[in-house]
Amino acid sequence: MSLTEFAINFFVALFALIDPVGNVPLFAAATVGATAAGRRLTAVYIALFAFLFLGLFYLTGLAILQFFGISMAAFRIAGGILLLLLGLDMARGDLLHSMADSGAETAQLSTQAYAKERFESLIVPFGIPLLIGPGAIGSAVIYAEEAHRFGPGGTALGLGVIAVVCSLIVVAFWFTSLISRALGKIGMAIIVRVLGLILCAMAIQFMLTGLAGSTVNLVRRDTAAPYQHEHRSGPPAPSLQGGGALTRPAGH
Repeated sequence: MSLTEFAINFFVALFALIDPVGNVPLFAAATVGATAAGRRLTAVYIALFAFLFLGLFYLTGLAILQFFGISMAAFRIAGGILLLLLGLDMARGDLLHSMADSGAETAQLSTQAYAKERFESLIVPFGIPLLIGPGAIGSAVIYAEEAHRFGPGGTALGLGVIAVVCSLIVVAFWFTSLISRALGKIGMAIIVRVLGLILCAMAIQFMLTGLAGSTVNLVRRDTAAPYQHEHRSGPPAPSLQGGGALTRPAGH
């Protein structure tokens, strides 16, 4: 693999796993009532957080999870529980009600104050694990080890790829205002409820995959990894087993 191929493969895998475009409606739902400037600054904060968090795992591997003795399977299950709670709020309409209340207060807040307040509430579960889940972390770790073959230049290029993907988060989320105006209040309510149902299903899938990775024959393989025979998005995520030793996929 050449340096160019490494950069392209890493970008495609990370972009597909983070999916900034697919998360635009969720970001729109989470910032109902915000001004355009407030949304833009919130998007910048989220992107900066994503860069720092992914960059940390890229540079340290899975040392952080290993230090706490947390397996990737446990990370998936915990993330699935958080996503399930968010999805239930969205499907029931509770998210829109809570955001409408906070939206009424935005007139009393400056753009920076609103962005900081909204960012703090979106770190979990929107930032983690919705944007940055086990798949994105696993890809960062795997490609970090690939980058070591190219020396410091490869490591720097990998950080550059992460920065580009995170900048695309900002670009995608900046179109939120256009989407909100196009859909209107009723359209946003419908979209949020439908996305809530999808998010609940994603959460269950997270937990099924985590259970499959931590048990023997408890979950069927085609249920834990559906459609895997049809296509793959990026490299498989590494796993932590037993006492926290990192096991890498074959071929790496």
